[in-house]
Amino acid sequence: MSMNAVVYKGPKEVAVEEVDEPEIEHPNDVLIDITTSCICGSDLHMYEGRTAAEPGIVFGHENMGIVTEVGEAVSSLEEGDRVVAPFNVACGFCENCEAGYTGFCTNVNPGFAGGAYGYVAMGPYKGGQAEKLRIPYADFNALKLPDGDEHEDAFSLLADIFPTGWHGTELANLEPGDSVAIYGAGPVGLMAAYSAKIKGAAEIYSVDRVPSRLELAEEHCDATPINFEDGNPVEQIKAQHGGGVDKGVDAVGYQAIDPDKEADDAYDPARENPAVVINNLIRTVKPTGELGIPGLYVPEDPGAPDDMAAQGRLGIDFGLLFEKGQALGTGQCNVKSYNRELRDLIVEGRADPSWVVSHRVGLEEAPEMYEAFDNREEGVTKVLLEP
Repeated sequence: MSMNAVVYKGPKEVAVEEVDEPEIEHPNDVLIDITTSCICGSDLHMYEGRTAAEPGIVFGHENMGIVTEVGEAVSSLEEGDRVVAPFNVACGFCENCEAGYTGFCTNVNPGFAGGAYGYVAMGPYKGGQAEKLRIPYADFNALKLPDGDEHEDAFSLLADIFPTGWHGTELANLEPGDSVAIYGAGPVGLMAAYSAKIKGAAEIYSVDRVPSRLELAEEHCDATPINFEDGNPVEQIKAQHGGGVDKGVDAVGYQAIDPDKEADDAYDPARENPAVVINNLIRTVKPTGELGIPGLYVPEDPGAPDDMAAQGRLGIDFGLLFEKGQALGTGQCNVKSYNRELRDLIVEGRADPSWVVSHRVGLEEAPEMYEAFDNREEGVTKVLLEP
């Protein structure tokens, strides 16, 4: 049997093609019919040819749907259940999983700590930008949702960006009353700002260059917008706040744009400086403040602007970090640490992150939506695919 799926063809090219349907491979598996799969900023790294991804990968690590087949060892799920799957594939019983570090499971991807659907080097797990998906270790990985189709957009964000934004604030140990600067107003940055609002941050600064994204941060997160194309963001924030904010979040990662670099295209790789956001955060955050870094960094980057960055090595101002006595936390989100509580906030009406969704389209529109998202077109924030 075959199904339609979004397949990586090469740099800047994906296509919707027929691939084999997934099957139960282990008694702990379930199969789901995908109802929503999201395009993620992390997918763009592969799409742009900035990873070792080989043509043929089925993309999609933010997935939800309806259980259609259940392995004989699965005990908590049954056909017809509505579920969302963390982008982390995790076993549930290794040392890291037992400690809550499901993003760094040591059993699902030999030789590497961590697994994910549809992502290069993250194991043999096909993505869910498709009609169907296999979820391994399903009792552990699949989060049950209320029946029906209520909160479909919001629940789909539990697979990655809402927990990842929350994770950024957790890495920074954000507390009620804190001031925080969040660099990046893409989907994760917007969710970090929204998380900061939910947690009771006193002041939130959102740094980006896309006006429509900054407007969303201001409208939904009560954030002060800081456009880095209008001037040094550190100076802009300090002009309003004084000696530095309490906490900072890097929701950008290694493809950060340096406003001091000029190019014809605002997102030309020639403008990249993979250390610029971390260094700006070191300057933005007060002495003894804390930095959360959920933005993606890689050990090697074939499209890097220089030889050092190509090896995953950054020119970080460590002396200033040390002088200011700052602490930092890094790493991908352990989704299961947060998704149940965030689901319940949505169910009870305490949170509704669906405002970040700009498009819900059929799977066949994936190629054009990848192009629009990659170009950071105005009005394109979060794209949901519906097979």
